[in-house]
Amino acid sequence: MISRRILRNHRFLRLFSSSSVCAPPFRVPEYHSHSFTSPTSRPFLVNSLSLMKWCGGRRRSWFSNEAMAIDSNAGLIDVPLAQTGEGIAECELLKWFVKEGDPVEEFQPLCEVQSDKATIEITSRFKGKVALISHAPGDIIKVGETLVTLSVEDAQDALLVTSESPGNVNPSGSKQNTDNLVGALSTPAVRNLAKDLGIDINVVIGSGKDGRVLKEDVLKIGGQDGNVIDSVSSESHVKGGNSISSITSNIEDRTIPLRGFNRAMVKTMTMATKVPHFHFVEEINCDALVELKQFFKENNTDSTVKHTFLPTLIKSLSMALSKYPFVNSCFNEESLEIVLKGSHNIGVAMATEHGLVVPNIKNVQSLSLLEITKELSRLQHLATNNKLSPEDVTGGTITLSNIGAIGGKFGSPLLNLPEVAIIALGRIEKVPKFSKDGTVYPASIMMVNIAADHRVLDGATVARFCCQWKEYIEKPELLMLQMR
Repeated sequence: MISRRILRNHRFLRLFSSSSVCAPPFRVPEYHSHSFTSPTSRPFLVNSLSLMKWCGGRRRSWFSNEAMAIDSNAGLIDVPLAQTGEGIAECELLKWFVKEGDPVEEFQPLCEVQSDKATIEITSRFKGKVALISHAPGDIIKVGETLVTLSVEDAQDALLVTSESPGNVNPSGSKQNTDNLVGALSTPAVRNLAKDLGIDINVVIGSGKDGRVLKEDVLKIGGQDGNVIDSVSSESHVKGGNSISSITSNIEDRTIPLRGFNRAMVKTMTMATKVPHFHFVEEINCDALVELKQFFKENNTDSTVKHTFLPTLIKSLSMALSKYPFVNSCFNEESLEIVLKGSHNIGVAMATEHGLVVPNIKNVQSLSLLEITKELSRLQHLATNNKLSPEDVTGGTITLSNIGAIGGKFGSPLLNLPEVAIIALGRIEKVPKFSKDGTVYPASIMMVNIAADHRVLDGATVARFCCQWKEYIEKPELLMLQMR
């Protein structure tokens, strides 16, 4: 019998070949991220009876028949789900970028998971092959559970090297080492478009940054115009409309599990209902705001910047928070303390196809209107593509919910804990108003509804704060005068 033993912390890997001796179960080195230790992480245990592969009448390797053949000097390393953020205990597996038997390079994305806060790519810290995939898309995986098992040559050396390197979690939106990635760089939407058109995205030459494949690149290959998505959806609509009777005859209840952001909303809103709320409603004349937006639009020299009402509302809100810091605070229920936040990290609620998410713009008090506009655009793009990082959605101090962008004059929001205030913005519409002399004139009016934590804020404080914010919106000259 020929054997090779790797000893490390009383754990070992033994490979041998024999036609007469039955192979016992064995343990392989256990992989741990340096940034996290979990009692649920266990060495990968292989049962030789169920995973034995027959080769020429001999039992040669202890791996699944669906996995690849592994060299005799290769070891197995479990890659667990690492801690992806503070307070995160589990994630939903969205999709795999690899399959069993695929070669894997260092820093290559293995899969994409979604926590309560963000979508995250899990990358490999080893070069090797995929031996076993432990979960399917849609599974809920606890932190510390094995995601995938890799076959790595000289496993002990690989573990020693990577034990001193950073973790294998890449929050979406963060900069990656693209030199080592395998396959085309593109967003899921572009990949789906290429799939619908029957195009192999890996052969498309990308025109984006770092060779990223854009929608235009796929459409150019397919010889289609920008309306291809609409035509596909229209075609499916027509096909579905041919058989109304078949639809009505197959009506059944469906159970849909809540995942990702939707599951997070259940938790946060349930906690919010336990907090005593009160609401303050006011209407704001936005004539000056409309003129200011039009001025920005006419004098815009950057085609990538789209001016809206929201950046001015965000900046004026920050100016009002400077005078009423208790509105920009959080409440510690255990110690009965109020923490006045030094930074104005203003969150903006965004409704996406993946659920409601609230990224926030950091340090608004130090940003210009143009910087706020660009940062808001960046967050909206990431939210649409489900690529927000944990940093984008944590640390908020107050939230704006712009329901007026969809429709509606008035909303009654619930707090986004641990924040103590949230503001719902209605749509801006022309309504008749009376001047002091009785003359009727048109005015652009927006309704705002401020929900506040009554344990921290009282009605008088919120009313004064809202009046200050209203003054900055109705008279942007004051905003410019006091802006730093």
